[in-house]
Amino acid sequence: MNESPSIDALSLYERVLGASYSQLPMAVQRFHRLAGHTVLNGWVQTQAPSSLPARLLAFCLGTPRRASSGPLSFELDASAEAERWTRHFPTRTMTSRMRLVAGKIQEKLGAARLTFGLSVADGRLRMELEGLRFMGLPCPRWLMPQVVAEETGKDDQLHFRVAAGLPLLGTVAAYDGHLELGPAQATS
Repeated sequence: MNESPSIDALSLYERVLGASYSQLPMAVQRFHRLAGHTVLNGWVQTQAPSSLPARLLAFCLGTPRRASSGPLSFELDASAEAERWTRHFPTRTMTSRMRLVAGKIQEKLGAARLTFGLSVADGRLRMELEGLRFMGLPCPRWLMPQVVAEETGKDDQLHFRVAAGLPLLGTVAAYDGHLELGPAQATS
């Protein structure tokens, strides 16, 4: 007899997306079901922030500040309560922490706390910025950055694209690439 997993056994992303989680490509589902400590490798391209103020903001966030292309090492520490993502870019290491807050994903990245709603559209996981606190202060809607954060997958690869910018400052952070998941493991 098959039992469905308890709500506590579901990943953060499964809990937010609910039934629409099954609409994601298998590589994206596999990635967001990883638990414990996992190291994945891949390839990434980063863009430099587009202005001096954007570079200063990137410094506060811990995001890449130089354009680069090369190998990416990704460390994931995941439990049912929280996830720590450490991205080893060619020129910088960036760490953020995710947790579930009021049905949304909250990411702590440097001096910022970003709140994302999740959706599935056209075979992609989309993270939509719904709130931001910087150095503890709420960001007014009119000053909210434009963020594109999406994942898709094909075969044993998770593909990602992230871009964040502000009016007048331009691009603060932008990177895209993929992670190798390896062949799916059979479970019993």
